[in-house]
Amino acid sequence: MSSKSTKPNLTDTQALFGDSKKDSAPTAYTAEDIEVLEGLEPVRKRPGMYIGGTGAQALHHLFAEVLDNCMDEAVAGFADRIEVSLEPGNWLSVSDNGRGIPIDPHPKFKDKSALEVIMTTLHSGGKFSSKVYQTSGGLHGVGVSVVNALSLQLEVEVARNRTLYAQSFARGIAQGPLRELGPTPNRRGTLVRFSPDPEIFGDKLSFSPKRVFRMARAKAYLRRGVRIRWRCDASLVEGTDIPTEAEFHFPGGLSDFLKERLGSKTTITPEVFDGRVEKPGGHGSVEWAVTWTPQGFGEADGFTSSYCNTVPTAEGGTHVAGLRAALTKGLKAYADTAGLGKKAAIITADDVMTSAGAMVSVFITEPEFQGQTKEKLASPIATKAVEAAVRDPFDHWLAGAPKEAAKLLEWVISRAEDRMRRRREKEVSRKSATRKLRLPGKLADCSRSGAKDTEIFLVEGDSAGGSAKQARNRQTQAVLPLKGKILNVASNSADKIAMNQEIRDLTQALGVHIGSAFDLSKLRYERVVIMTDADVDGDHIAALLITFFYKTMPELITNGRLFLALPPLDRLSKKNKSAYARDDDHREQLLATEFAGPGKVDISRFKGLGEMMPAQLKETTMDPSKRTLARITIDLDNLPTTEALVETLMGKKPELRFAFIQEHAKFVEELDV
Repeated sequence: MSSKSTKPNLTDTQALFGDSKKDSAPTAYTAEDIEVLEGLEPVRKRPGMYIGGTGAQALHHLFAEVLDNCMDEAVAGFADRIEVSLEPGNWLSVSDNGRGIPIDPHPKFKDKSALEVIMTTLHSGGKFSSKVYQTSGGLHGVGVSVVNALSLQLEVEVARNRTLYAQSFARGIAQGPLRELGPTPNRRGTLVRFSPDPEIFGDKLSFSPKRVFRMARAKAYLRRGVRIRWRCDASLVEGTDIPTEAEFHFPGGLSDFLKERLGSKTTITPEVFDGRVEKPGGHGSVEWAVTWTPQGFGEADGFTSSYCNTVPTAEGGTHVAGLRAALTKGLKAYADTAGLGKKAAIITADDVMTSAGAMVSVFITEPEFQGQTKEKLASPIATKAVEAAVRDPFDHWLAGAPKEAAKLLEWVISRAEDRMRRRREKEVSRKSATRKLRLPGKLADCSRSGAKDTEIFLVEGDSAGGSAKQARNRQTQAVLPLKGKILNVASNSADKIAMNQEIRDLTQALGVHIGSAFDLSKLRYERVVIMTDADVDGDHIAALLITFFYKTMPELITNGRLFLALPPLDRLSKKNKSAYARDDDHREQLLATEFAGPGKVDISRFKGLGEMMPAQLKETTMDPSKRTLARITIDLDNLPTTEALVETLMGKKPELRFAFIQEHAKFVEELDV
């Protein structure tokens, strides 16, 4: 028996663990191998731990850290002006007119000023307790020291006690002691001017004027009393829409912010729901602004912008959860008072926030964030604080404008019904993928495979269906009889539509789903033809079917695939001559032309398609070489008017139809009763 070596093949692991032949284990592991990173060395060694990386977002995070310090002074009530200046050479300066960083010797580090300690020592600052700042964006004392560590150069000026002081740093290291520059009676506050280190961020990465401009403007919305002045060297914004100078001041706060974001979009309710509550439950303040628009904000759904102590929380958190809870519970409670509690029971917070533009800002003491970059608020108290602050004003807002509240509630319920329908369609689609297509029993399908040159006739009842099946071209024409009048989809819930057997038979025959799941490529026929009797009942059924297609699969119409057959109303005969009249006007026209002159004209009125001989139905309505079809279209240039008309004539509110009838009754010349 031959033996084989069991020695492992190291080829696949060498890239991860090294070549065992060359990289033998160290012979010793002693205290000399233990590195101690002092001062700001950890920041330069692992910048991603402090600012999330070394890309463009991390670079601009440096600006955010410095700006947040200025905003903390404004929120505390000691500053009302902040200045941001972008200069050539990738220099950025941020200043405020607050109290100024302390410059006296630090009691623990007597050879250094408090300013130098703050700039060069991690976890140092005045925000670890509420003695200096009741609320602040800085929590860990690493913000400005991290900026210093990652800057090629950084300069600080402090105007305090009518005296100006300055100190310079390079890559986090002081380039000398704090200097006293002399008296400055008309100035106070702190200025930080810095240039990021290319060794960290690369030579090509620089501040974006557009991004810095927007970040500065966003901060001004978060503190109503602050004014932020923007300056930028003209060479940096040449060819852009960013101004070289601007001042941001928004007395309306988040409401102004949301309206600016909203632009010219229409909203479900005419007024933005906004408000501000100071110290709800003794925890800072809450400000919010919310609106809903059917047009969206450019996002897949709506958006929620959230802030804690002026710090943007891109991933939301507990304060957003409080806002969502207040809005959802408030709408459900209003639905109960309006008698719509059963319909509103399916509403979730996602339904409420779909197509909503929402902004919420909280100021709380010692907030808890997930991660140093503070992208998500984790403080449990924020949920209760925001919900308590928003809920009562929202209840009053809804009660004070019942028409607008009803419109909003109807919109949210429709979003919930759409969600439920999509879920059902997904489940049906998943089930259908594993089973053979099953067509409705009453469908007389055509024999041609593929949709090209085929059409399906939707007819009223079995009697008309029988005539149509005999009159059709079996190769290219299918017939689906429908039982009576189809459900009015414009005035019924998604649940009722989904459960309606006639609609299920119809969509199954067509091979498509309704709503967002509609796929034109899955349509089994090239044309869909509505063929009803040429009387009032027939017109009503046709209107219901057209409404169904308009509401549930408008792409069928916009792609020119929906038609209306025009069967005759009367048959005229005189001696050996006969003709068909589409309606009363056409009959009178034929009598005055083709049947003019002496002799009796026999006029027989068809009671319906079922009363027509198959040969007559084929000759007048189904033979492509002789028939006339009306293509159904949508006026896309005047869509709001079309939507309003459909809602008036087919929607849930009978009072709208009554008003329409009253307004247009004067145009009725004759009414057969």
